[in-house]
Amino acid sequence: MTALTLAQASIIVDKALEKGRDMSLQPLTVVVLDAGGHMVAMKRDDRSGILRAQIATGKAWGTLGMGFGGREFARRAAGGGGLFLTALMAASEGRVVPAPGGVLIRAAAGGDIIGAVGISGDVSDKDEICAVHGIESAGLVPDTGDPA
Repeated sequence: MTALTLAQASIIVDKALEKGRDMSLQPLTVVVLDAGGHMVAMKRDDRSGILRAQIATGKAWGTLGMGFGGREFARRAAGGGGLFLTALMAASEGRVVPAPGGVLIRAAAGGDIIGAVGISGDVSDKDEICAVHGIESAGLVPDTGDPA
């Protein structure tokens, strides 16, 4: 299995933040986790809110825990999975955030999950665009959970 490197995580963070600035988004926080859920890299724009690191980590951590991207996670949460979501929040000690902006990172060869990115700061759909850009800039494959 391919492992996510610090060099790749650094590219993801830097390119995601750059994309956010190019799109004139609100200040972003970007977190990159390895396949085991351990933080590899994190950066935040100046003036990024004080909870953004926790929200970004929750987006990334939740996608890793469930094995699908934040878009699918949000779809399932909105689809009436109240009891399941309550159980999941209890089991994870509230650490998951089921929303777009949490994107799995897959290896270019083989497609194994090697990590996840979580971004928080603007609306979730725009956070996700930045995550995808960062992952692709590192030569890896983003998995948003969108079947299309």
